[in-house]
Amino acid sequence: METAPKPLPFSATCVRISRDSYPNLRALRNASAMNLPDDDAAYIKLDEGDYGYVLDDVQHLTDYLPELPTFPNPLQDHPAYSTVKQYFVNADDTVPEKVVIQKNSPRGVHFRRAGPRQRVYFEPEDVKACIVTCGGLCPGLNTVIRELVCGLSHMYNVNDIFAIQNGYKGFYSSNYLPMTPKSVNDIHKRGGTVLGSSRGGHDTNKIVDNIQDRGINQVYIIGGDGTQKGAYEIFKEIRRRGLKVAVAGIPKTIDNDIAVIDKSFGFDTAVEEAQRAIDAAHVEASSAENGIGLVKLMGRYSGFIAMYATLASRDVDCCLIPESPFYLEGKGGLFEYIERRLKENNHMVIVVAEGAGQDLIAKSIPVADQLDASGNKLLLDVGLWLTHKIKDYCKSKKMEMTIKYIDPTYMIRAIPSNASDNVYCTLLAHSAIHGAMAGYSFTVGMVNGRHAYIPFHRVTSTRNKVKITDRMWARLLSSTNQPSFLSEEDIEEAREADRLANRPPVPAGTSEHTKKHSTSLLANG
Repeated sequence: METAPKPLPFSATCVRISRDSYPNLRALRNASAMNLPDDDAAYIKLDEGDYGYVLDDVQHLTDYLPELPTFPNPLQDHPAYSTVKQYFVNADDTVPEKVVIQKNSPRGVHFRRAGPRQRVYFEPEDVKACIVTCGGLCPGLNTVIRELVCGLSHMYNVNDIFAIQNGYKGFYSSNYLPMTPKSVNDIHKRGGTVLGSSRGGHDTNKIVDNIQDRGINQVYIIGGDGTQKGAYEIFKEIRRRGLKVAVAGIPKTIDNDIAVIDKSFGFDTAVEEAQRAIDAAHVEASSAENGIGLVKLMGRYSGFIAMYATLASRDVDCCLIPESPFYLEGKGGLFEYIERRLKENNHMVIVVAEGAGQDLIAKSIPVADQLDASGNKLLLDVGLWLTHKIKDYCKSKKMEMTIKYIDPTYMIRAIPSNASDNVYCTLLAHSAIHGAMAGYSFTVGMVNGRHAYIPFHRVTSTRNKVKITDRMWARLLSSTNQPSFLSEEDIEEAREADRLANRPPVPAGTSEHTKKHSTSLLANG
């Protein structure tokens, strides 16, 4: 009788997991590079550790200026931080991209933890920092600006801080305005951005020429995924010229569609304000016979605001988002649901994200595709279109109906941030300052509740979207009792899209063995 093999000790099991799961870390580097232009592959920094650990690292000044001196961090003598236990971040501290894993899973992909380092690469008196805001408005912009200025001044004793006006074009078309803690003291109480903002205007060479001519060595760029792509191009040109300049991106999008990070600043405020519009729509609808309140919310590609506002409200009967296709007529369609809901409840509230139903509108209103200055497709007004379609349907059915259409988009964008977003904006700004002083170039964000420095390409190569195969969307369907509008084929396509989103393509010519294991790495990472 054969005896069962003796089980391996835990440490040996971990080593085996690491070895079997990661036979070739270069496959991950190559797979990641497949989503990027050819010249971007040089900017991917992956570092392997034990038990399947991978650090997806950010760029540092010493990558191309290896002989730079370092200086003691001024925070070590700051009275406000003297009582903080272990205030400086350990050089090996990292944040995992995914925290839910199985017993035998590799440790997966990590990002460098944000926070102050013991040694910095800039002396305070040598720092010349500039701040720019780009793209659309969002609650919290002024808070981030204020905390960047106050943080640089109060924590690191930096005196030369400049405002770039009206977006990227302000680098080469406007004067740089000096900023002080006194000049930004109350701006967090106002909506919008005191610096002004615009779309487009990105000319990499002109921007870097002005950075170089004016002696700027820290650039803080606040904006969405298009703005972060611009920040990435600025960094690459800075590196090509061998300049000692740190570039810190702070992601801003009211739609919460930035990849990797938990959420973007201003999102909580937007959801809270969206509820006011939903409350108004509910009052209007419930006060009329067969009343319908229709609210259009932001969400060009991602329906997070619509989904979270719907879940928070509990007064919404139907939520339509870009990720979940719907149809109007026939069994299980929107019209059938509206008719049934009105018979049951005498009123209903519909929330629709601005990017929902664009394919249906295009079929009924043929128009040429147009782009804004940022390259985004200009959307047709789904709220207005849906209002007319519902009116026409009810008229054909000889149903008495009153519909009120509310579009609070610009009201939501323009308000100041609430308390939780103010705190979040402060932490993002401080994390960005610490990273720039330490010589890193990155996008900063919260990953699984911890602030981290994320490579530019990771937040610009894809978008964060609502997963309609996820439990959160199921909770919404359960709350509204609306039909899913999905066939089995639609659901399977969504599942396959989720699977593909978690693994970038493997380069042509990679062996089947490497494909298998690099896919395992990315799926678990």
